[in-house]
Parts: sequence; C-alpha cells; structure tokens
Amino acid sequence: MGLLDGKTQKQYYQGNDFGDYQFVSLDDIINQFQMMYVGEDKLISKAKRADIAFHAQRALAELSFDTFKSVKSQQIEVPPSLTMVLPHDYVNYTKVSRVDSNGIKRVLYPTKYTSNPFQIKQKDTGEYDFPEGETIVQNADFSQSLQYYQQSPGKIKVVNGVLNLNHNPKTSPGGVPYGDALSVWQEIDVSEVDYVNISADGVASSTAPGGILRFGLSTTQGDTYTHPNNLTDSLGNDIPASLNTSADIFDIPNALLTWESESSTKEALNINVSAYDTVYVLITSNAPYTSTSQASLVNTIDNLSVTNAQTGSSLQHASADGISSSTWDDYKAVDQSSDVDDYRHPDRYFDLINRYGLDTQLAQNNGSFYIDERLGRIHFSSNISGKNVILDYISDSLGTDAEMQVPKLAEDAMYKHMLYDIISTRSNIGGGRLAFHKKEKFAAVRKAKLRLSNIKLEELTQVLRGQSKHIKH
Repeated sequence: MGLLDGKTQKQYYQGNDFGDYQFVSLDDIINQFQMMYVGEDKLISKAKRADIAFHAQRALAELSFDTFKSVKSQQIEVPPSLTMVLPHDYVNYTKVSRVDSNGIKRVLYPTKYTSNPFQIKQKDTGEYDFPEGETIVQNADFSQSLQYYQQSPGKIKVVNGVLNLNHNPKTSPGGVPYGDALSVWQEIDVSEVDYVNISADGVASSTAPGGILRFGLSTTQGDTYTHPNNLTDSLGNDIPASLNTSADIFDIPNALLTWESESSTKEALNINVSAYDTVYVLITSNAPYTSTSQASLVNTIDNLSVTNAQTGSSLQHASADGISSSTWDDYKAVDQSSDVDDYRHPDRYFDLINRYGLDTQLAQNNGSFYIDERLGRIHFSSNISGKNVILDYISDSLGTDAEMQVPKLAEDAMYKHMLYDIISTRSNIGGGRLAFHKKEKFAAVRKAKLRLSNIKLEELTQVLRGQSKHIKH
C-alpha cells in the first residue's frame, strides 16, 4: 500500500520536515472523523463540520496538557531587564534551564521567596493616591531610544534623547519629487480614563520646502507605507498616498497638535477619550518637496505628555512603567554570583550564625526564576543576565496549521474524545450510551499515555546501575 501521504523516500530525505510522518494534522483528523463517524447508520447521524472542528480543537488542547509529547521550546539571551515574555501558546513549563559554555543545560529552580506584586501608589501619609495628571505614555522623553514605539520605515532615530525624523528628496518613477511620510506610534490604555491632556516640544524645520510635524491621538496606528503621492502601478491599479500625509489619520476630536516650519511647545486640554479602551499616541512627519535640488531636513519632537486630565478612579501603580515593584527591583539588584559554588555559602542557609539548616532547594548555583502570571513574564535572578536560557513548555497546540497536529499513536484517543464530547451535547442520548462512550474515551486516553510515555528499559537500567554504590560516611 505504501506511504499514506504519498511522499516518496527521496522527497522525505531531501525535504525539511524530518519526523513529520509520526504526526497527523488536525484538519485530517476532522476529515477522517466526519467520514467514519458521521452519516447514516453511523454513531452520529449528522453533525456540522463547525461543531466537529470545535470539539477537535478542545480535544487537542486537553490532550496536549498531559498526554501528547511536549516538543515546544524557546531560547533567548537574558537581557539586562532579567525578564522573558511567556510564549503566546504557553500553558505550563516543564523545565527552565541556562546553557553553560559546553552547551549543557543547567536546570534553574523556581523561587517562592519573592514576586513582582502590583505596587500601589501612595501619598506620604500612606493613603492610596488617585492623582490628577498621571502620565499614560511610556518613554515620553525618548531616554530609552524607541523601545516602547513602533515606526514606519525611514530615517527615524533618537539623538541625545530627542526623536529625529529625517527627510531627503527622492524622485518617483514619473519624475515627481517627493519625501517619505514618516510616523511613530505607541498604543496606550485609556479604559480607566475619560479626559486627557497632551503636549510636546516640536520643531518643524524651516529649511525649504518646510517641515510639517503632527502629534496627537488616533484610533489607528501609523501607516508603514510612506509614499506621499497617489500612484498607478504597472497594471493600472491606483495606489493611494500614505495616510501619514494627512491630518485625517488623527480621528479623535481635538487631539491634534501641528507644527509647520516652526518651533514651540504646544498642548491640547480635556480631550474626551471615554468612548475608547485603547488609542494610539501618533507622530507623523512630512516634507512636501517640489524639487530634488531642495536640501534634506529634520523634524524633531521631545517631551511628549499624555496625562489624565481628571482625578483617577482606579488604583495607580507606583512605578512609571506600571510594571516594576520595589520587591522586584531589590531582588534583581542582588549580586547572586554564579562563581560561588560552595554549598556553605551564607545565601543557602537560614541560620547564618550556627550554619544549621541547609536549604537544599537553595544549594545550587545555576540560578533561580519565578513566573509573574499577571504580566506574563518570567523573572530571573541577577546571575542569569546575558546567559542563554531555554524554556521547555507545554503548549495547547492551537497555533498555526503546522502546529495543530496529533501523534499517530494518539489518533484513536482524539476520535474517542471528540465522539464523547459531541454525543454529550445531544439531548436524545441515553445515560447508558453516554457512560459507554465516556469509558471508551478514558480507555483510549490511558492507552495513548502509555504509548507516548517513551520509557526505555535500557535507559532505565543505566540510571539504576549507580544506585547500588556504597557511600562511605
């Protein structure tokens, strides 16, 4: 009969998807279930494909947790912030490790002695503070480069803490001079804010043809297409000009500041944002060139301000970034040197005077971590900074089409899981039949766990050989 997927040995060995034959796609699972279980004289007389797909995805997510082999992992170099963002399909971790110079994984252990709580903003008297004028935008002075911003392609950079938007004349295919329409934006949360004030220090170059700089709020982000003119492609299709050229992109009323060949500080007060949960802080920059002989120009902006115009009604975070707490700042400031490998090190004892009570979970120098579920980040100890860290984790497998696949050894478990789930939603199913299919489901899942357990007798005996060693005291 040959390979069921029709792929020849040559196609397999010359391809890139090695080992993929052990899996079957979720789409194939749905098709095969519909063909074998749904229809006249079958267990399910009729069922919509949408219903089957829903229960197939639920079965895949459930079985991915404790039955299927977990093959997901990510490696990063830990930045100075000592944090790692949890993957988008993360359910739970199986192991967190750092990689030593030999490429060997050194297991990191979770710590339960610290956390990164929501630190409430307080007055000097200790009362909770609900301030007016609380800033909403991050990195408003561009002291951290463009870390918190997205940008359209172009010559955009931060020089000495000031955002520079560089323009130079170019020529369209039709010979029309133009300059790129640039933009920078940041999404902000205004769900707890009704009115805001905005201000900025703007400089629109007076060099001919004169710069145009805009700053304000919008419901849409900046346009990554930067050509300022309407064009026609080779097929005669119209290509509209970049949205960055027009003030219409700032669609929130009264939320726009404009500089044209001028330098000043401008502000707009009491902008109503009560109808929005999130908006974009948006900067656009233009140079309407009329000749390629005109000089390059630079528009600049700094000291952006987007603040709550009224006294807040929700608890405020004590830190400016809304993330860090003093607990986390103190923890990451501790010098936990990985060079200290003596188990008698003071950090590994609770009783530093008598040296009693070695805490075995601390008696290692690989490093430690904890997971902040609130912010979706992993926080590492200071000795992990700059090290390569690997996160092995369990996924719900509901990602791309390539990720939604089932081991063939667990294919029957998927069918039985889907069959029971679909039948259990029907109103005319007797309790005896439902109990029968439930029993079949659990039996199939148990069998799949045994098949995928991957226990090798030779590997087990190799580990146990060292257990009979006599240890001298």
